[in-house]
Order: sequence, then structure tokens, then C-alpha cells
Amino acid sequence: MQGNLFTSNFKKNIKFIIKVIIFIICLIPVITFIGIKYSSASTENIINKFNEKRFEDFYNLPPNSLDMVFLGSSHSYCTFDPEIFDKNLNINSFQMGMPLQHPDSTYYTLKEVLNYQKPKVVVMEIYWDLLQNDFELNQVKTLFQVLNNNTLKKEYIKEDFPLSEKIKYNTNIFKYQEDYFAYKGNEYNKKIKTKFNVKDKTTKKQIGIEEYRSKGYVYSNYKMLEDEYNKTNQFKNLDGKNFEFSNTQKDFLLKIINLCKENNIKLVFVTAPVANVSMSYIKNYDIIHNKISTFAKENNIPYIDYNLINIEKTLLTNDNFRDDAHLNHSGVEIISNHFINFLKENNIIP
Repeated sequence: MQGNLFTSNFKKNIKFIIKVIIFIICLIPVITFIGIKYSSASTENIINKFNEKRFEDFYNLPPNSLDMVFLGSSHSYCTFDPEIFDKNLNINSFQMGMPLQHPDSTYYTLKEVLNYQKPKVVVMEIYWDLLQNDFELNQVKTLFQVLNNNTLKKEYIKEDFPLSEKIKYNTNIFKYQEDYFAYKGNEYNKKIKTKFNVKDKTTKKQIGIEEYRSKGYVYSNYKMLEDEYNKTNQFKNLDGKNFEFSNTQKDFLLKIINLCKENNIKLVFVTAPVANVSMSYIKNYDIIHNKISTFAKENNIPYIDYNLINIEKTLLTNDNFRDDAHLNHSGVEIISNHFINFLKENNIIP
């Protein structure tokens, strides 16, 4: 009797396992199809297209032709115009900043730069918000879309991806889910407004242009929208007391410092300015500044914070910003020229 019961249960288990296997086999094509569909959304992002052009131009440069390279997040490519530096310093520079670039992706970007170039100076933009996360997959995806170095990608994944992010990165349905829904949500919103002739009364369209120009730089003559002065300003609830300097990102900053030392490169840290009105909302900014400044001093890295410089000297007005956090070209000219003097005065570039 027990033998018959065992045989019956065994057969049921086998049937269940077979059903699970069949289900998984049927599910794989669906997951693959959705993953491909999701991944296509990332190619529609105009900022990604700027980044593709940036790296395309970089890879087409003559070997060892650069004297200075700019690295960092969007605050880098919205602050430093290489053409201004080249003209005033008689050098050849290039802007390699990328959206959301954390120190970990900055480190791997620099490693790739050094495979082709031997710059004398590296200017690294330091934006405090990106120093708080141990890992952020979106910024890595942005880099991997344009990085022509599979060995470096594998090293990054093997050495520095948390296990959960390795799984997510290798599964398109999870990897590009955020890109897809952001893109589709925007598309559906446009269609609904067009169909029902709905006009957005709260947000005005920016007048002007934003375009990739040259040497990695993105030109813009936009001016900050009225809503960003108050209603939608992202800095309204920011308190420096809550700033946490990630040990992981500190370690990558140290790796960048050591990589520059090994290659006899002068490294400079810079914090790009946010809009004047944005700074008025931030509480205890001195805590953020002091933590970054202390780290720079401990490692003998020159550091300039343009939020403090702007408060002290009023270099900029809100009209010099394209949004609440990024300069337009009028502001870029002011900061680039000020930074050129900083480089000269500190003998970073004679």
C-alpha cells in the first residue's frame, strides 16, 4: 500500500516538474521579446545620443593628442567648454562627462581614456548627490552603451557589481524596465494631450536650443523655467545634515587619485554651481562642502567649490542657468574663464 502511494506521489511530482519546465521554456521567449522591446527605449533618449556622439568623437581622436580631460556627471559637460580652454591655454582638451556619472564609472571611464591618451591634467567634477550611492545601475548602462572595451566592462561587472545588480544587468526585462516605462509614459502623455487638445498650463516650453557641439560639450542657451524657481525646484528639502559620503565611492575616488599618480597626471576636483535660487533652499551646505573639502585636503588634491565662490563673488545670476542645477552657455563662459585663472594661479597649467 505504501509502495503504491509512493509511486503515485512520485508520478505527481514528475508531472509537476515537467509542467514547470514547459512553463519556463514558454516563458523564456516572452521575457526575451519584452527585454528587446524595453532595451529599444533607451536608444530614444536624446541625452544618450549626445553621449554616443561624445564617445564617437573621442575614439576618433589621434592617439596621445589630449592635454586635459574633464570627467564627471552632467554638471561637467554643462560647465566646462573645451573650446574655451583650448583657445585660452593653447592646449587640446576634451569633455568626457556623462549623465549621472558616479566615481565608480568615472574610474572606468578614466581607465579607458588612458588606453588612448596621456593627458597632463584631469579635471573631475564632484557632485555631492552622486557620492551617496554605493551603486547605481543606470549610470553604468549609460557608460556601457558607448564603451568600446568589453574587457573593461567584464572587469567592472566582476569586480564592482553587487550580485543583485549582476542579475539585473544580465536580464534585459529588468535592465531596461525603467527606461521603457519612462519613455512610453512620455509618449502616451503626448498622444493624450494631442488627441484631446490639452494644453499644459503649468509648465512653459523652454525657448532656445540644446545640442551636442564639439569635443564632448553640450551647448545650451535655455533659461531656467519659472516653475523651477519654486514649485519644482529639486533642492527645496535638501539638508546637508543628511549627506552621507559613501565609503564605496570614497574608495573609487582613491582609485582615481592613485591612477592619476601612476600616470603622472595632475588631478583637480571641482564642484559645479547650482542655480542661485537653488542654493537659497539648501540648508547646512557647509556640512557637504566640508566633508568633500576635507577628503580632498587629506589626499592633496586641489579643490574648488563654485557654489561657495558664487556666494562670495556673485559670479552668476539665475539667468546663467538652463535649469535649477545646470549652467547655460552664458554661465559656462563665466565659470570656464574663472577656472582657467584658477589653473594658472595654482600652477596646474602654466
